[in-house]
Amino acid sequence: MIGLPHLYLLAGLVFAGWAIATLLDRQHTARLRGSAFWALISLEFLAGDVLSDFHNGLIVLALVGLALAGAPGKGQPATTSTADRQASAAARGNRLFLPALIVPMVALAGTLALPRLGDLVDPKQVTLICLGLGAIIAIAVLLAWLRPPPSAAVQEGRRLAEGVGWAMILPQLLASLGMVFGLAGMGDIVGAVAPLAIPEGSRLAAVLVFTGGMALFTILMGNAFAAFPVLMGGIGLPVLVHGLGGDPVVIGAVGMLAGFCGTLLSPMAANFNIVPAALLNLPDRYAVIRAQWPTAVALWLFNTALIWGFAFR
Repeated sequence: MIGLPHLYLLAGLVFAGWAIATLLDRQHTARLRGSAFWALISLEFLAGDVLSDFHNGLIVLALVGLALAGAPGKGQPATTSTADRQASAAARGNRLFLPALIVPMVALAGTLALPRLGDLVDPKQVTLICLGLGAIIAIAVLLAWLRPPPSAAVQEGRRLAEGVGWAMILPQLLASLGMVFGLAGMGDIVGAVAPLAIPEGSRLAAVLVFTGGMALFTILMGNAFAAFPVLMGGIGLPVLVHGLGGDPVVIGAVGMLAGFCGTLLSPMAANFNIVPAALLNLPDRYAVIRAQWPTAVALWLFNTALIWGFAFR
């Protein structure tokens, strides 16, 4: 059965390719540190499940140390020049976007079709697996169509990853932080304090505290996945579900969307809000957040209304 281990293997090989390419790049600004950075991430994907918690923790600390030391840095990938890309874009036009559509198309089609094929794919992970399959197919189509050097996929991936930098692994680190908060009993603390701000039996006040807490914790931690176990364990389940009889599916799903509204407002979500400004050389590093805040507020109000109106019947 194809499952997450196969995706982890694929991801580990991709990071290993970046590590080797970085090590061979003599013009790289942080060659050894950058190679070690990608190699450690590759090790986590390839062997993280067989390593102890202690050793996995050491790897995370090493990654943080390498990031503080300037990893992954930037190199000179053996890829096309800006002039080459402009010439290709002029010759092929909008057709260049067609391979990018392969990924969502394969993900959608595979999600609907693969569960009908028996035990070929893990039904709990079918969408993620189809996303990975779509990426493989898209790369194969591009290689056959554009006929770049065989190493183009690795080199171009490394170029983009170095443009984003260490922030590309920030969501995973923050999601792990949310699990740590949950295991440390942060949800119990929130659950003990939150009822003080909720009038007895008030659904609207309880929903506002829940969605507001999701957005606020997401702003502080940069990731709704980190905020979710804390707020769902402290307010969502004990107050909205068990106390007021709310639908856990609606509360959980829309509560995550309320948290994502906080992502639009947070500099901690650096890969979404800070890195794009840097890649585009914008003079204001917070320009993305300034453009997004009206949408974030409107969506937060809408999500709050959704829970209030449809979670209680």
